[in-house]
Order: sequence, then structure tokens, then C-alpha cells
Amino acid sequence: MIARYKIYLHSLTLLTMLCVWPTSTVADQVYLAPQDFLVEVFANAVPEPKVLWITKGLRADTRAIMTHSKGPRRIRYWTQSTRSAWILEEIGKVKPITTGIVINDGHIERVTVLIYRESRGWEVRHSFFTDQFIGARLVENHRLSRSIDGISGATLSVSALTRLSRLA
Repeated sequence: MIARYKIYLHSLTLLTMLCVWPTSTVADQVYLAPQDFLVEVFANAVPEPKVLWITKGLRADTRAIMTHSKGPRRIRYWTQSTRSAWILEEIGKVKPITTGIVINDGHIERVTVLIYRESRGWEVRHSFFTDQFIGARLVENHRLSRSIDGISGATLSVSALTRLSRLA
């Protein structure tokens, strides 16, 4: 009887451990450190950062682009001549995706996933996806000038990167 009880207790303990074990053991995937991104963009001459304060007028536009009211009150960016670099974060499914975006003369020059924290949808970091943004610009109704193809299984990550590209 005691042996059965011990087996039951061990089985229950194992089951409990499996239930509380993290479903994903994937850590943050740092593909490119934000500072390294800036060094690449500005060829080792990284300018001083500037700050864009999200005032009342900009807040309405930011909400329309991001499709939610939670957003930063200020955004740091770096600019040199007609180029600007933005390091932005947006929630994919449950965790933020850190993205570097370069704008040159009003057009997207580069989109790079810097840090990816989700367990799924990581395909958005590859150039076959991010290259779609190159040359796009913001047009009326806060839309991009070209459509962006999705990735099966990465819908929320695709949406997050598209919103960030529109915001930059």
C-alpha cells in the first residue's frame, strides 16, 4: 500500500513539474545589438540621438498607425543628412520585437529585426521578408505604398513589423 502511494506521489510530482515547466525555453534572440545596428547604418560615425516627443497631435497619428493606445511618450532616433535610424519595439504575440528601421529621403531603406523574444514567428527576421519594405513610403491613411506579404504562422509578428515600419 505504501509503495503504491509513493508511486502515486512521484507521478503527481512529475505531472505538476511538467505543467509548470516553461512551454518555450527559447531565450531572447539577439541578432544584432542596437548599438551595432547604428554603427552599421552610420559607418562608425553614429550621430547624437534626438528625441521625438509624442504630443497630442502626434498621439492621434500614432494610435491610428499602431492600432492601440499604448505607446511611447517619446521616441529616440538618430539622423544624418536625409537618413534617419529608428530603434522601435512592438509586441508580437506576447513579447516585444526590437526592430531597427532606416528611412532615407522618406523611403524605407532597411528593416532589421534586432532582438526577437517570441517562440514563434521568427521567420520575420530573414531578408526574404524584410526586403519587401525597401523603397516603401508612407501614403495617405498611414499606409505603406506597397503591400507586404505575410508568413504563415507569423501573422502577429508580420503585423508588428508592418506597424513599426509605418510609424518610422
